Amino acid sequence: MAVSADYKAFIEELFQPLGTVKVRNLFGGAGVFAPLGDGDVMFGLIASQTLYLKVDDANRRDFEEEGMGPFIYGGKGKEMSMSYNEVPERLYDDPEEFTQWARKALDAAMRAKAKKPKKKSKRRG
Repeated sequence: MAVSADYKAFIEELFQPLGTVKVRNLFGGAGVFAPLGDGDVMFGLIASQTLYLKVDDANRRDFEEEGMGPFIYGGKGKEMSMSYNEVPERLYDDPEEFTQWARKALDAAMRAKAKKPKKKSKRRG
């Protein structure tokens, strides 16, 4: 199910304190991206009008304490989970705390991106 334009605008407004954040269509849902010097980094995921934020060891406990689990999808005959957990509903009413959670998710995404090996450029010689 595609993410509505109104929901995308709502999400972009929520993330305004972080600077320029863009929501782009992605596999029937959408990704939430922040610009970095060497390209964008995805730190949020929207599926079925539900927002999920990037999780790693540094912020996983926050989500677990709120009882918020990972995004799960059906793949290759079994359920698969991703390192994005659902945002607690209460954060939508607390912009300051939402921004703290969003910053932690962005940090998690930047750490994950830093761990990935750089792509080698293909040169013809």
